[in-house]
Amino acid sequence: MRIVLIGPPGAGKGTQSLSLAEKLGIKHLSTGDVLREARELGTPLGRQAGGFLDQGQLVPDDVVVQLVAERLNGPDCEQGYLFDGFPRTLPQAEALDKLLQEHGGKPLNLAVEFVIPEEELMNRLWKRGRSDDKEETVRERLRIYADLTKPLAAYYEQRGVLRRIDAVGALEEVFARLWDAVESVRPQTP
Repeated sequence: MRIVLIGPPGAGKGTQSLSLAEKLGIKHLSTGDVLREARELGTPLGRQAGGFLDQGQLVPDDVVVQLVAERLNGPDCEQGYLFDGFPRTLPQAEALDKLLQEHGGKPLNLAVEFVIPEEELMNRLWKRGRSDDKEETVRERLRIYADLTKPLAAYYEQRGVLRRIDAVGALEEVFARLWDAVESVRPQTP
């Protein structure tokens, strides 16, 4: 299976993505990990990405997409993968679709949007206690999400692969909803 999780910061994507990838036996691909791995390996793209990271800048879409393309060629991605933190923008989603078409023509099976009220998000983020979870920082991250990433839901809905889940509740409850979304598109074996 090829899966993308989308949702605002604090919705629980990171927590749930690890559990889901493990249960499905597919590779969990965190964009941050992919960038750091390429940087540590010293590949030309890794060095290029590292330059942006060192300056605290976002790595440009074309570099991220090229790194993802390299990573998808790994043998651990043959059975499928779950993206955590990618795509974040419509251009990245479009590039991913093109990339998947070029690499065997296997499109995404599923995009899951984690739906959660803003008040609940704010409570979660403040309780989390990270240094970058100050109110103005959180509000800016939510604004960026609304402007750049939220449109991905409509993009994937048009392609017929979007499922929305309520991301409020105990970890087990949210995972059960996520699993139901996976089961709704997973090929059934007789």
